[in-house]
Amino acid sequence: MVASMTEPTLKGGCLCGAVRYHSGAPIYPAVYCHCTSCRRAAGAHAVAWITVPDSSLVFTQGEPAIYRSSPPVQRTFCARCGTPLTYRHDGRAGEVDITIGSLDEPDRVAPADHIWMEDAAPWDRPADGLPAFARSRHGN
Repeated sequence: MVASMTEPTLKGGCLCGAVRYHSGAPIYPAVYCHCTSCRRAAGAHAVAWITVPDSSLVFTQGEPAIYRSSPPVQRTFCARCGTPLTYRHDGRAGEVDITIGSLDEPDRVAPADHIWMEDAAPWDRPADGLPAFARSRHGN
């Protein structure tokens, strides 16, 4: 989880300030996820994520708590205030997703589409014109 970097691209942290991080540049366009797991982990109808190289993510203050929400998925959050921070999937080695809402400058990245709409609540029908996928961007 800890790596050295010369210039972090993204910086962020939790609501209470106990956990701070920086990371490298995104490797994919940002996304809104509407899956049941993300909804429950965040207590929200969707979660906006940005994916960065796992080796670029450095926790600069505090350490997040880790929760394995399903066999292949590990999530981190602040144990003090509960802010969701990251998502790692065993099938995506070398990558980590960071919650856009935890970024200091969330306006630097904007989601490009919606995934896992098949899990979205019936009233959750985005009208922002972005592509929406039943599952992932890749059809699975």
